[in-house]
Amino acid sequence: MNDAKTSAEIGQAPAAVLCKQQRAHATRKQLVDAARAIFARDGFELARLEDIAAAAGKTRGAFYAHFRDKEDVFFAIFEEDMARDQERISAATSRQERVEVLVQHLATLLNDRRRMMLNLEFKAYAIRHPHRQKRLVALISAMCLCCAETGIDYLVPELRHEDPAIKRAQAAQFGALVDGLAINHLFDPASLDSNQILYRLRVGVDAILDLPVNPEATLAK
Repeated sequence: MNDAKTSAEIGQAPAAVLCKQQRAHATRKQLVDAARAIFARDGFELARLEDIAAAAGKTRGAFYAHFRDKEDVFFAIFEEDMARDQERISAATSRQERVEVLVQHLATLLNDRRRMMLNLEFKAYAIRHPHRQKRLVALISAMCLCCAETGIDYLVPELRHEDPAIKRAQAAQFGALVDGLAINHLFDPASLDSNQILYRLRVGVDAILDLPVNPEATLAK
């Protein structure tokens, strides 16, 4: 009987572990979703961990079981968004098609007010806290490089480079394009209509794809 009981317990163990993992995954997802809402309501800097946990129906301890701090949960949001981006990006053959797919993708990002606000606020937060800025920039850059290697490179062969510094510079160029349009559009929505935004994105993407691999070489001429 003891042997039978032991066998039954052993059989139940994997199921119990799986159930625990599923609960942990669900809790983490609830906290990420709650953080999105709290960041949108209060802004990144003013958002409190207690409010995020409460919005998810969890305790402060549950938050710390999954995330170290607000920055950590921001990166979870960032990763989730990038994974969703890659699902939306489709293959294209000609250069014109590739540019258009990228333009439509960037336009979708610009129309996501909550996401743009959070990204802009997070960059402002990093700038206001120089002692954290280097680490935060490095983490964002690493995530962008990972995204490029698994998604953007496949779509746009012009962006395939082995040098991480070049990839980082390209990501910064796209970031400058999107952030600049986002700030002005959020500040004064009537200043840029959807057609003007698409036009500026097409011009910007085309220019980035045409930039030399080593801009310093061009400047030195």
